Parts: sequence; structure tokens; C-alpha cells
Amino acid sequence: MEKKLAICPGSFDPITNGHLDIIRRGAKIFDEVIVVVFNNSAKKPLFTAEERAELIRESVKNIPNVKVDISDGLLVEYAKKSNADAILRGLRAVSDFEYEMQITSMNKRLEPNIETFFMMTNTQYSYLSSSIVKEVARYNGNIDDLVPEVVAQALKEKFKR
Repeated sequence: MEKKLAICPGSFDPITNGHLDIIRRGAKIFDEVIVVVFNNSAKKPLFTAEERAELIRESVKNIPNVKVDISDGLLVEYAKKSNADAILRGLRAVSDFEYEMQITSMNKRLEPNIETFFMMTNTQYSYLSSSIVKEVARYNGNIDDLVPEVVAQALKEKFKR
């Protein structure tokens, strides 16, 4: 039987417990999940791609069928090159859906053989975004239950005064 591989893309600046929830649940459905750090040209990241990948590796080290990679190309090209069956995306709210639908439609046009799976975020993370986490951390707010411990430490280092 052929292994089913999913790509879980994002900028992950930084990874949050909401991202981890999607990755963990995806790892139960797919034989292998590759979490890929992409640079979103519309965003100015706090962490380098390498730092983000390392934070993710540390956060998923207990999930044996999850790997981490970095790419700066098109998602569908990466997925095709990896022989992926699917792209795994998390949705927090209706506002995410419109943006994700545009991306998915373009991806489907570029590569019709790769399916996109949307997974609803656990309600406890529906408000959570990397941007909100960074904003709270910047002002020394408590983010301990929003991100993995390694990420909380990295944010404290970045925002040290």
C-alpha cells in the first residue's frame, strides 16, 4: 500500500499551539506530514526561516511521522517534487476561508492531482495567530499556554529589553 503524504505549509512565525493541533491531527490521518516553512513575501518575519524550522523541529520531535523543511518556491511545486498526495491547511474562522479558497483554487489549477484538506482548528485556538502571540510577547504578556515552551523562550529572547 502506498504511503499518503501531506504537506502542511505556513510561515510559522512562530509556530503556535493552534498550528501544532493541526499537525498532530494531520499526522493521525496521513502516513507522513512534512511541515514546510515558506517565506510569505507580504510578511516581515521576526524569526529567520532556519530559526522557525528549528522551533518546529523541537515542537514536533515526539511525533515520529512529521518532518520539517524550508522552501521559498511555489507550494504546488514543492508538493509535486515531494510526491505529496495532499496539502493540509488549518482554518480558524470564516475570514480564513475566503483567502484559503483563492490559494486552493490557484493550486488546483497549477497541479490538479494534489488535493487540499482543510481542518477546522480546535475552538480553544480559534482566536490564536502568530501575529497575536508576537504582539503579546513584545509587551511581556503571558504566552505560555499559546505556544510550545521552546517558542515562548525564543520569543522572550527576541524581545529582551
